[in-house]
Amino acid sequence: MKSIVWLGTLLALLGILGLTIPVFTTSETKDVVNLGALKVQSTEQSTHVVPQALSAGALVLGVVLIGAGLYQRR
Repeated sequence: MKSIVWLGTLLALLGILGLTIPVFTTSETKDVVNLGALKVQSTEQSTHVVPQALSAGALVLGVVLIGAGLYQRR
């Protein structure tokens, strides 16, 4: 398969993933105090939102790239 089809497939899958799971959280552990053997850590959670227009655009672009790659093959 051509690389344009693979790129289109990847973009389409990322677009579908972004539409199905638009909000996700990540957590990051940071050292707050470090005194010898004593270590105090803090865990911060961040919420990330994937814009719906970005996901839909990636899906549409992926489908267009897949079509273009298959059309070129003829």
